[in-house]
Amino acid sequence: MALNLDSSAFKDMVLVLGATGLVIPAFAALRISPVIGFILIGVAAGPFGLGQFPGLDWLALSNPESLGAPAELGVALLLFALGLELNLDRIRTMRNVIFGLGSQQMLLCGGLIAAVLYVAGLPPVAVAAIAGALALSSTAVGLQLLSASGRINSQAGRKALGVLLFQDLAIAPMLLLIGAGAASDAGGNFGRSLAIGVGALIGIALFARHIVPPLFLQAARTRRSELFLAAALVVLIGSAATAAVAGLSPAVGALTAGLMLSTSDYRRQIEAAIQPFEGLLLGVFLIWVGSGLDLGAIAENPWPVLGGTVAVILLKGGAIYGLLRVRQARRGVAGHVALLLASPSETSLIVLGAAVSARLIGGVEAQYALAVASLTLALAPLLGLAGAQLEAQSNEDLQEPAPETADQQTVIIGYGRVGRLVAQMLDMHGQPWLAVDSDPDEVQRLRRGGKRVIYGDARRPELLDRLKLDHARAVVLTIDDMRMLDLLVRRIRASHPDLCIVVRARDAEHAGTLYGAGATDAVPETVESSLQLAEVVLVDLGVAMGPVIASVHEKREELRTQIKGSGASPKRPPLRTLRR
Repeated sequence: MALNLDSSAFKDMVLVLGATGLVIPAFAALRISPVIGFILIGVAAGPFGLGQFPGLDWLALSNPESLGAPAELGVALLLFALGLELNLDRIRTMRNVIFGLGSQQMLLCGGLIAAVLYVAGLPPVAVAAIAGALALSSTAVGLQLLSASGRINSQAGRKALGVLLFQDLAIAPMLLLIGAGAASDAGGNFGRSLAIGVGALIGIALFARHIVPPLFLQAARTRRSELFLAAALVVLIGSAATAAVAGLSPAVGALTAGLMLSTSDYRRQIEAAIQPFEGLLLGVFLIWVGSGLDLGAIAENPWPVLGGTVAVILLKGGAIYGLLRVRQARRGVAGHVALLLASPSETSLIVLGAAVSARLIGGVEAQYALAVASLTLALAPLLGLAGAQLEAQSNEDLQEPAPETADQQTVIIGYGRVGRLVAQMLDMHGQPWLAVDSDPDEVQRLRRGGKRVIYGDARRPELLDRLKLDHARAVVLTIDDMRMLDLLVRRIRASHPDLCIVVRARDAEHAGTLYGAGATDAVPETVESSLQLAEVVLVDLGVAMGPVIASVHEKREELRTQIKGSGASPKRPPLRTLRR
């Protein structure tokens, strides 16, 4: 069938993809959040943007409403990924901060914003939806700034992380209540709608917990990434559709499924599979949000937006600062966390979008709420940096305890006979480790035995990003594929120049290649087996153990220096002799 190049749908698709591929990198180069870039593109391409000017109508979306379906899928995908990140073990470990400080922050900030909105004359339902949305803070911006500054394990980092985790958990009940409220407004019974929604979420949770893992096991056995992606999309779309049938936002179903899979053996591989689509479809959602903003109308009376922006930042920042000071946090830490969390987040736009779709808010109040959320989100990185600077300038930060290192671990990629022996030696010396293996059946068996092994395909570069190697103490590569080892070493070294990388090499030549690729240490199997044979022979011949071990160590260092210096050079006579 011939493609209709003149169709409005084709033109809209070209505009969206062109904006994503060309304009967003420009925003990234200017260090402007891509979120703001997407929203501005939506404003320009929407009915209130460039389409109003003669000759520029070709730059406008023909039918912005047609983006609604992919936009909703993008939101569902984002919350599915968010659920995967909400590791249940982490929640249990940090439960005091999450459910203590986190819940207090949401109630206090939401209550203050609601009080201002109620005094301004908004209806109670709109007040609740807008206040809940604006009380959220940006997890993406907050964690990125904390990680970049090395403060993720500081006092400020732990408190901010606890609050953000509670907010992420709170999204599900917020969307659930919005869906039930929409059903009530349509003539239904609120209690009945709420019960149906809760029942649907329980069904999704049970399905994701007990039925989905075998699906991923079968997909993993094929070792084909496209089938693994297909399985992830089936779970995502099925969960979203179930929630929609129950009268809820599809996003809350996707979030529930992701949360249940956060402890799955396949979590990292699922994240790696959906990552390329996550940003693209989220961009479609933000463009769709931007297309509904009428900046011209807002410009005629900008004071509600500017005043709302200042009010949100002051109310949230002041409330968080006061709350932390009451909980005995130091002034520098309290100021840092307050500024870091003062702005709303991308999920604020999702909650507001759900409220607009449910007709709980609309008209001018929806325009102003979306504009305030977008503008304050644009300021989030600046506020976060200002908070870090505030803490750095405080004399109190000199007393900051050393960052915790309990979560730092050695990552072992390849858990075969070599990887297992490395893990056993790490256990003997009390060193934490995490192993990644591509055999799904073996991973299942090892997990049942209590081993810290997860499923992952090292051929996928996205997996390395999801492993968060910035926080690892070392990486040990033990897989058999020589070409893949070379590629992995180069990839890891390019993005982590200071990380210790220890690699299993086939022989001395291969070790030289790995050193050239950036390995910290490459251990050739042929050389090590030869040294072990020599050690056993000498001891059996009656030579004292001490001198034998010393000579073996000396020879090993001599050969390592030789290999490091030669890189991927041709075979060397001493090594040929040793291999024989």
